[in-house]
Amino acid sequence: MRKQEPYSTDLTDNQWDILQPLIPAVKSGGRPADYERREIVNAILYVLRTGCQWRLLPHDFPPWKIVYAYFRTWRLDGTWQRIHDHLRRKVRRAAGYHPEASAAILDSQSVKTTEKGGRAASMRASKLRAEKGIF
Repeated sequence: MRKQEPYSTDLTDNQWDILQPLIPAVKSGGRPADYERREIVNAILYVLRTGCQWRLLPHDFPPWKIVYAYFRTWRLDGTWQRIHDHLRRKVRRAAGYHPEASAAILDSQSVKTTEKGGRAASMRASKLRAEKGIF
């Protein structure tokens, strides 16, 4: 457990109460975990919010290699996607909306296309560069 003041990126008790059931538990039968899941999540949130490199994670967090290993494992097994989906549904319900979005809006500002025909225009540009010896 850290001895210093909490970071602004640390989860509050209420936030942890929401996330804890979504974080994979320590596997039974193996070696006991050296670090609490909350500290791992706090370290991941610190890196993501501050943009620091994994290797520059402050020393009062668990070792960066362990934190990164959890981040990567949870990314590959879908944990982060499940957390995102759960929180999105929770926010939509709180705002009075159906938990799952049923429509999407695309406008001319969202999807840009070229007036000259996309692929044909890029092929002409490639041909011109090749003719000029620009690769």
